[in-house]
Amino acid sequence: MKGIMVVGATSHAGKSLICAAICRILARQGWRVTPFKGQNMALNAYVTPNGGEIGYAQAVQAWAARIVPRVEMNPILLKPQGNMTSQVILKGRAIGTTQASEYYEKYFKIGWDAIAQSLSRLSIEFDLVVCEGAGSPAEINLKHRDLTNMRVAKYLNAPTLLVVDIDRGGAFAHVVGTLELLEPEERKLIKGIAINKFRGDKSLLDPGIEWLEQRINIPVVGVIPWIEEAFPAEDSLSLLERASRKLNRELRIVVIRLPHISNFTDFDPLEAESTVSVEYADLTNSLGHPDAAILPGSKTTIADLVALEQSGMAQKLREYAAAGGTIMGICGGYQMLGQRLSDPEGLEGEQGYYSGLNLLPLSTVLTSKKITRQRQVASKYPQMGLPVVGYEIHQGRTQLVKSQNSEQLSICNPMFDDPNLGMVNESKSIWGCYLHGLFDNGPWRRTWLNQLRHKRGLQSLPTGVPDYREQREAMLNSIADAVEAHLDLKPFLPE
Repeated sequence: MKGIMVVGATSHAGKSLICAAICRILARQGWRVTPFKGQNMALNAYVTPNGGEIGYAQAVQAWAARIVPRVEMNPILLKPQGNMTSQVILKGRAIGTTQASEYYEKYFKIGWDAIAQSLSRLSIEFDLVVCEGAGSPAEINLKHRDLTNMRVAKYLNAPTLLVVDIDRGGAFAHVVGTLELLEPEERKLIKGIAINKFRGDKSLLDPGIEWLEQRINIPVVGVIPWIEEAFPAEDSLSLLERASRKLNRELRIVVIRLPHISNFTDFDPLEAESTVSVEYADLTNSLGHPDAAILPGSKTTIADLVALEQSGMAQKLREYAAAGGTIMGICGGYQMLGQRLSDPEGLEGEQGYYSGLNLLPLSTVLTSKKITRQRQVASKYPQMGLPVVGYEIHQGRTQLVKSQNSEQLSICNPMFDDPNLGMVNESKSIWGCYLHGLFDNGPWRRTWLNQLRHKRGLQSLPTGVPDYREQREAMLNSIADAVEAHLDLKPFLPE
């Protein structure tokens, strides 16, 4: 098996971005390359063509490698859901929920078997496996049960790149400390250091690099500048760093930052719109009167619904809707827009029934069977017949509430030709659907945004635009160009 390992001296060092860049660089050179992350903990997920769940970052890396995402690229996905528990996704399928303290007792062996099997399959089909670690490889309290970092590197005997984030400070200490805590056979695999997120005059950094190389006897193979491209994030911590810098924004869209927010990569296409400002609001923030408010996906819909009510944000949303505001709910956010949610099996904790925001005449029942599948449908709103692709990830069934009022159906209409995927009210101010990736569809996105623009008296934007994947392709090429110019990959490639 031939592989490259990328580990980070800290979390958020930039491993995912650099792995994606390496995949695109090598793919452009003619290598058959695939990404791999043995175990990922993330709430941003993607559904492969066969219906398996993987981390969204591995899907992006697969697109960077110009191949189709598949479950072997991320055989273990942990989705935190509060109270120190996580849902365990093994080879793309949910197999249970576990406490953090019990995870390695129950899942270490089967997890490693899944990792080894996945690596074996990928190595048959590809020239090179680009492996991403998780967090730091030097967490001494966790190393004996770390499935993701140097255990994979040793298994592959893979030359390993250690990435450090210099923007936060302490980069040299992070490198030296990490290497000090690695076992000798692990340290031997580290073939180079990449200093990431550098801003400023490199000549001022050169004395430090010279000292570091003499100290550790490992070359610094790259000083990668700060990259402005908005690479998809793995967890919600990155949302704290996001701030709109657009001076020509014409629409303001607020995404409610739920405690267990998931799949907020859904909104990357909105952030890529030059005239749209996307802001993330905590539950205690004032809502104001944006052009639209979005309730995103949630790993624990009921807990986040309760948090909405207790914080007062639920009432702010109702008042905003009553004043004519536009609200979009996606997946868990869609479920919250209804009249009632029920959890008869206690899947999210206690069994019970919960009142929703009562903005759409819907009722949702949480079920143990999880739906994960890609979809291709046609829109009915905001315009008839627009092709829409996306994917579902949910454990609920949502239906219109039966009413003696014969006009019930007339106040809520299907968004798509499959009525189970989403609904919109008669005034087209309350939207809800199960479809992740909805805004990736360029003509649909622009048509929906134009409705918001008309309310502001703004002219329509052209709707004959490509889907977001073309912008993502440009982003991946730009990232690859930036990394390729500043990173020497020769020490990591087979001869």
